[in-house]
Amino acid sequence: MLKVNLGPRWRSSWGTQGFDRRSLRSAAASQGHQARPGGGGGAGGRRRAAPPLPPPFLFQPPPAPPAPRQDPLAGFLDKMAAPVGAQARKLLRDLALRPPLLAARSQVVQLTSRRWLNLQEYQSKKLMSDNGVKVQRFFVADTASEALEAAKRLNAKEIVLKAQILAGGRGKGVFSSGLKGGVHLTKDPKVVGQLAKQMIGYNLATKQTPKEGVKVKKVMVAEALDISRETYLAILMDRSCNGPVLVGSPQGGVDIEEVAASNPELIFKEQIDIIEGIKDSQAQQMAENLGFLGPLKNQAADQIKKLYNLFLKIDATQVEVNPFGETPEGQVVCFDAKINFDDNAEFRQKDIFAMDDKSENEPIENEAARYDLKYIGLDGNIACFVNGAGLAMATCDIIFLNGGKPANFLDLGGGVKESQVYQAFKLLTADPKVEAILVNIFGGIVNCAIIANGITKACRELELKVPLVVRLEGTNVHEAQNILSNSGLPITSAVDLEDAAKKAVASVAKK
Repeated sequence: MLKVNLGPRWRSSWGTQGFDRRSLRSAAASQGHQARPGGGGGAGGRRRAAPPLPPPFLFQPPPAPPAPRQDPLAGFLDKMAAPVGAQARKLLRDLALRPPLLAARSQVVQLTSRRWLNLQEYQSKKLMSDNGVKVQRFFVADTASEALEAAKRLNAKEIVLKAQILAGGRGKGVFSSGLKGGVHLTKDPKVVGQLAKQMIGYNLATKQTPKEGVKVKKVMVAEALDISRETYLAILMDRSCNGPVLVGSPQGGVDIEEVAASNPELIFKEQIDIIEGIKDSQAQQMAENLGFLGPLKNQAADQIKKLYNLFLKIDATQVEVNPFGETPEGQVVCFDAKINFDDNAEFRQKDIFAMDDKSENEPIENEAARYDLKYIGLDGNIACFVNGAGLAMATCDIIFLNGGKPANFLDLGGGVKESQVYQAFKLLTADPKVEAILVNIFGGIVNCAIIANGITKACRELELKVPLVVRLEGTNVHEAQNILSNSGLPITSAVDLEDAAKKAVASVAKK
């Protein structure tokens, strides 16, 4: 699942098939693996720091399974209420401890880490607007003069100017120009131009950005609307219902978890038959449950149907609108929303995925993505070369447990080629902090012999000058071990992960 937001409340997400780099850095930092500043970025509420995980490890044994819950909404609310770190830990635990038979089946769909889609707020709002969903009128500007012109064209009673970066907390952020706040309201178009001058080209620092902030390249100039009433609406895929579910509450503009806890009777749900689609009666009933009356009821029902059509059209797994509100002028508007995309549908959603904004990533992450590799930088001196997010976290933990510090980890994923192994070594050795490399590969779908050939080629062509410890297990492991042992290269083999971590830490300590 790929998550984006329409507004400033961007939240990091962990989907069923991957991890979010920013959340992982936060989780790693909470365990003593200091995340390197900068890089990463997900879409719309992406950089909220993840809550600290329970010490001492990122990777932990699974707790006793909870009693099954029949309520279709329960899983949804649990997921929303769970801290990002807890979701991350559960995901990685599930990946690592999945029974072999299930794991083998999962590999058919390549259960590997994925980069999250990064869409700016204006891109997401345009996506909704193009599909008939009512949002505020807006323009996007690259310069102060364009912002001024956009403000005049809006001809609105009040204008909101918003810096476009992939981070939450913009309203309370500070620019390197000295301007305070990345979101400003004004009734004077001239003020929009003056404010845009202090935004565009300057760094905006918020609680979710690196200390130096992120450069603002665009601003969104939008019509400011008053909200007379706020409600909550979500459409999501619920496995317990085997399809989409409408979830709504007349109490919006606040965290839905709080409403579910304090006033569960205010949570309404409607299961949708994915073959038949949403019925008029279902949309009308939800509009009524949300408290829309008279003409507003029909208007809200129409918006609900359009949101559902968008949900299907873009292969979303969740569309959450909060607030789904009404204005004093009698309009039903989606003021702020979050969309989760199904990453497995990337092949048929090329236009959407082409909008991915990678400008706020670390250059090395973009370089890794070119070769379908997933890279996360940390602040230690032992590089981790692994396949799979769960194994990556476990490797970081075992290094830390043995007195070392991971410098990064690079995840190969599933269908690996020799060329990817070579490029992976190029990326790892380009980091001047790296004093040793630990390769930890479990060959299920991955062929260990391909890894071994890639390693030997990289060592020769790159003239590797740091200690290399390799632990391989699984498919064609004996052939792989022969390739390494007969290579004549100074490669240290390890029998298991514990042995590999000890040897990697010892190789650094000798320097």
